[in-house]
Amino acid sequence: MAAKKKATTKRKTTTKRKTTTKRKASKSSGKKKSTSKTKKPAFGGYAIDFSGRKETVEQVFGKKPIAPSEMTKKIWAFVKSKNLSNR
Repeated sequence: MAAKKKATTKRKTTTKRKTTTKRKASKSSGKKKSTSKTKKPAFGGYAIDFSGRKETVEQVFGKKPIAPSEMTKKIWAFVKSKNLSNR
């Protein structure tokens, strides 16, 4: 006795069509933007200059492990005490 196979019904699958968006043609006048080779100031106009400093990280932060928030406080205290910012 052979086992009867169940009759399977095929489902009609619907496929979604991808909607394509038309891109606007860019209007280029044939000119390239000239990039200046001069160094731009820091965003917001605030800059800190650590060049020429002889202090080590241990001298600024200490030898014990500290939290990142404490590092930030100590860095700003150092910057303000040594007048390293442009303000």
